[in-house]
Amino acid sequence: MNPRECESSPLQTRRVQRSRQGIGGLALGLILLVACRPRTTPPDERQLEFLRDGQLVRRLRVQELGTPQPVTAWDPYYQREKTFLAVPLAPLLRQGFSGLSLDGEEAFLRAQDGYTVPIAVERLLEPGGFVALSDRSVPPTPATAPSGKAEATWEPIGPQRADPRPFYLFWSGRDQGRLETHPRPWQLVAIELSRTERRYPHIQPRGLPGSDPAWRGLRLFTGECIRCHAINREGGRVGPDLNVPQSIVEYRPPEQIRAYIVDPGRFRYGSMPAHPHLDAADLDALLAYFAAMKSRKFDPDARATPRPAATP
Repeated sequence: MNPRECESSPLQTRRVQRSRQGIGGLALGLILLVACRPRTTPPDERQLEFLRDGQLVRRLRVQELGTPQPVTAWDPYYQREKTFLAVPLAPLLRQGFSGLSLDGEEAFLRAQDGYTVPIAVERLLEPGGFVALSDRSVPPTPATAPSGKAEATWEPIGPQRADPRPFYLFWSGRDQGRLETHPRPWQLVAIELSRTERRYPHIQPRGLPGSDPAWRGLRLFTGECIRCHAINREGGRVGPDLNVPQSIVEYRPPEQIRAYIVDPGRFRYGSMPAHPHLDAADLDALLAYFAAMKSRKFDPDARATPRPAATP
């Protein structure tokens, strides 16, 4: 409910004052109190969307995701073994995209906070992928709902101590612990089939020869950065856009950009991970890409520049 809807009009106030003389006033007060309480979505109303190039293919409620089983695996975010009540990812994909071929496809895993992971569907079909519906490592909270059922509790995850709900994608294999190859998005809300060039048509440094280092920078950007950052408003929304309204190379010196990419913790506390595996050539390519995109801006969210007032 909009907070303004909880404000009483003069007429409502007079009616409430009159009704307070009897038990009807108490009942009306209780109704208003309940109506103004913030609404929450019950866990059993969670849904996972499956899309193809932005078009909804199927929406599955949590009850339709399959029969969950307890799965215990080491988790790199929690740095210990965790047990989740989960459903296997591969059959879930085939269910969500029933009737569509998954061969050679690329997918995007989208979280409700804007985090977006491009990944080959072939990787998602590997044995060992799961979608967690609840955290079995944490006891449920005491029953407070009218149904009398205890609500599932999730242990906060990541540097920002986020709530992983509605769904958390994780991997159980011993060789699936690297976040670079087997991402683990929490707050998962949608899986979309698309191609990077179709979903993000304005991140390409078009017009440059194939040998230009900016193309290598693009590949690095899509592999390392696009989950959180955008170029020309296309990409993740967790971190800032790196090209509009100003490119990062327009307000940060190159050496500072290099140092920040490798070890952002030297500059500030935040959720951006370090990239110690990137060498000097990788950083050169990323800077070449940022410099190339500086002259290829596309900003659908740009505000129209107001015209100066006419001189009388």
